[in-house]
Amino acid sequence: MPNLAATLKEEIRRLARKEVKAHVGATRRAAALHRREIARLKRQLRLQERKIAALQAGGGAREEKSPDTEGIPPGTRFSARSVRAQRRRLKLSAEQYGQLVGVTGQTIYLWEQGKTRPAKAQLAALVAARALGRREAVKHLQGVRSS
Repeated sequence: MPNLAATLKEEIRRLARKEVKAHVGATRRAAALHRREIARLKRQLRLQERKIAALQAGGGAREEKSPDTEGIPPGTRFSARSVRAQRRRLKLSAEQYGQLVGVTGQTIYLWEQGKTRPAKAQLAALVAARALGRREAVKHLQGVRSS
C-alpha cells in the first residue's frame, strides 16, 4: 500500500504544479503587458511635459528642427542591410565609405552587422550618401583625401 499512496501523492503534486504554472504564466504575461504600457505612457508624459515647458517658455506653437536632423527627411529609417547594399552599389570598401560618411571603417562594419546604430548627424550623412553615384562618391573621396 505505501507505493499506491506515494504514487497518488506524486500525481497530485504534478497536477498541482501544472495548474499553478498555467495561472502564473497568464499573470506573468499580463504583468509584462502592463509594464510595457506603463513605459509607453511615461514616454508620452515626458514628451508632453517638454512641449508644455517649451510653450510656457514662449516657444509658441512653432517647432524648430534641430541642426542635427536638418538633412533627414521625415520618416527616414536606418537599416543595416541598406548600408551594406549602398556601400556595395558604390563599390567602396568600408574604410572608403566611412570617409564618405565621416566615420571610421569599423563603424561602418558595426552598422552593417546591426551591432550599433548611427547618431542623428551620422544618419543625415548616410541619407546624403544615398543620392551619390559611383563617380560622385569617388570624386568626393578624392577631395577629402587632398584636403
